[in-house]
Amino acid sequence: MRAVVYTRTGEPAVLEVVERPVPEPAPGEVLVRVAVSGVNPTDWKSRRADGSGAPPSGGWQIPNQDGAGVVEAVGEGVDAGLIGERVWVWEAAWQRPWGTAAEYTLVPARQVVRLGPASFDLGASLGVPFLTAHRCLTAGETMPDRINAGAMEGKVVLVQGGAGAVGNAAIQLARWADATVVATVSGPEKAQLAAAAGADHVVDYRQEDVVTEVKRVAPRGVDTIVEVAPVANAETDVRVVAPNASISAYAAGGADALALPVRPLMTVNARWQFVLLYTLTEAAKARAVDDVAAAAAEGVLRVGPEAGLPLHYYPLAEAADAHAAVEAGAIGKVLILTSDA
Repeated sequence: MRAVVYTRTGEPAVLEVVERPVPEPAPGEVLVRVAVSGVNPTDWKSRRADGSGAPPSGGWQIPNQDGAGVVEAVGEGVDAGLIGERVWVWEAAWQRPWGTAAEYTLVPARQVVRLGPASFDLGASLGVPFLTAHRCLTAGETMPDRINAGAMEGKVVLVQGGAGAVGNAAIQLARWADATVVATVSGPEKAQLAAAAGADHVVDYRQEDVVTEVKRVAPRGVDTIVEVAPVANAETDVRVVAPNASISAYAAGGADALALPVRPLMTVNARWQFVLLYTLTEAAKARAVDDVAAAAAEGVLRVGPEAGLPLHYYPLAEAADAHAAVEAGAIGKVLILTSDA
């Protein structure tokens, strides 16, 4: 099989397309013939690592956590009825060498989810963004643990960075759950994307005062904030949270130190929640996977420009360019097509 591999960490140029044997699934594993591999910021950050050029753990690594394809074979103890099923996979490369940037990937059975008739493009876009968004939306004390139609009726959600992949996912999931969604963006083009995703109100923070606009929609404040840049937005977040609200930060936004005013947050019993998908509890992951799979099955999740998430395609041979595009801040979703067909 053809696979993208790196044997040392660093720039996108460390990615090489090589020929490798198709692996055999061990007990509890599933072999998936990959159709589409999704690229996320976490993938290039893992590839770059600390910048030392050291080899990855195990000496080699196929990158990319997310993907979609067809089950080719299963190991002992796995339901053989999965063979031939269209599926999406998540965390393929987490503490394992078999990422999705290859013609085949090997994953534990629990990380294979039936996709049904939904597109492989959607399947390859679900893992990191939608599971992260699910946790951000459900971490708060006053928010539901599960997301489904009507689960967030009466709640107001603020999505900081509504044109990003996680922001897009948060908007789609929150709207499915009947929340009122306010999204912030940095310009007119991104405003169109957030609106296409389903945001009820879009605020261009370069042209409008976010606090004023949010308070116009939610005078008592918002119930949860999905936060991409906690340091830059902390002052705003503190001013717009409702009593017992939560701020879920899933990215550092280029800075590591966050200073918070204690008394204003204490007064409203607000919660800051930091979210990293890989180290979530197994229960939280299971809830997220189940809910995202249900939303996909119901046809309420979308990708493409009409969903506020433009798609950018690269062949497997240009995986380095795909990683470079994500690292450079490509707007939308970068996908790698693993077959020339």
